[in-house]
Amino acid sequence: MELEVRHLRALCAIGDTGSLHAAARLLGMTQPSLTAQLRRIENALGAPLFVRGRTGSRPTPLGLTMLHRARPIMAEMSALVIDTQAEAVRSAGPHLRIGGTANRVIADWVHRLRARLPHTDTYLRVDVSATSLLEMVAAGQLDVAFVHEVEGFPVRVPDGVHKRVLVEREPQFIAMSPNHPAAGEPEVKLADLSDDQWMVDPSVDGEWEGLREVLSAAGINPRILHGDYLTATHMVALAEVVTPCQPTSRPRVEMAIRPLYDDPLAVRLFLAYRPENGPAPALIDAVYHELEAAYREAAWHAVAYRQRLLRADSPLLRADGRGRPRP
Repeated sequence: MELEVRHLRALCAIGDTGSLHAAARLLGMTQPSLTAQLRRIENALGAPLFVRGRTGSRPTPLGLTMLHRARPIMAEMSALVIDTQAEAVRSAGPHLRIGGTANRVIADWVHRLRARLPHTDTYLRVDVSATSLLEMVAAGQLDVAFVHEVEGFPVRVPDGVHKRVLVEREPQFIAMSPNHPAAGEPEVKLADLSDDQWMVDPSVDGEWEGLREVLSAAGINPRILHGDYLTATHMVALAEVVTPCQPTSRPRVEMAIRPLYDDPLAVRLFLAYRPENGPAPALIDAVYHELEAAYREAAWHAVAYRQRLLRADSPLLRADGRGRPRP
């Protein structure tokens, strides 16, 4: 087996994060896949590179030597890719590379940007990992990224990346079957869901940790299924699970969306960008303005969330003379 760039990237990720789980998330792969890859590398070299323990993965002396040699190589590779992409972009004309964690407003945001910047090519990358998107902004592979971080479990923002907060604290609602006993209430208490099976996506940064902490604080230890949220919506429709959801989500015939009492689950939403060698300030202002407008429109059409924001006199809903949010 010959070592390849992807192998060096994996070793650096493990060394930088100190954890196979965190490294796998950073690399966009599963932990078992990364563990198997590390085992193949160590077998090819004939010696272990990391010692795995309860507190994480610590490099062996050989591992430290490998990391010392691998990091400059990866830095040079990264610089080569960034310089090549920058040159390609310069020759291709105006562009805007957008990243985002899954959110209802992204489609409308991109649509608004295309209308506002008709001569700019707009590219979109959606990823479950805010950490990966922020790293791409830091590396110059994305111009901006709209991400969320779970309350109590902030994501690491790389050096040189700035953030502009859109919503300091967005409460998370709950999706359930319309036939659920709690669906008849305007808001739901966690205790009303203590006998339910929950579904959460553990690949989303902080999602499982945040939910586990909130449920534990409420004295609830429900059955948990791990899976993506597309699967969760189908499971909700079959009355198999309840699951957290964005407050901008709209009810469907097969799904009821309800606020949680006292808003125990929340996230922060922000736009990340790199001032140095990044988009011009005027472009960042335009991108943020359209993001704010897209979010405001989504919040306005989500009745339960709109009512909450109006009661709080939130600046997100600055109504015009017709009672609609200003664009």
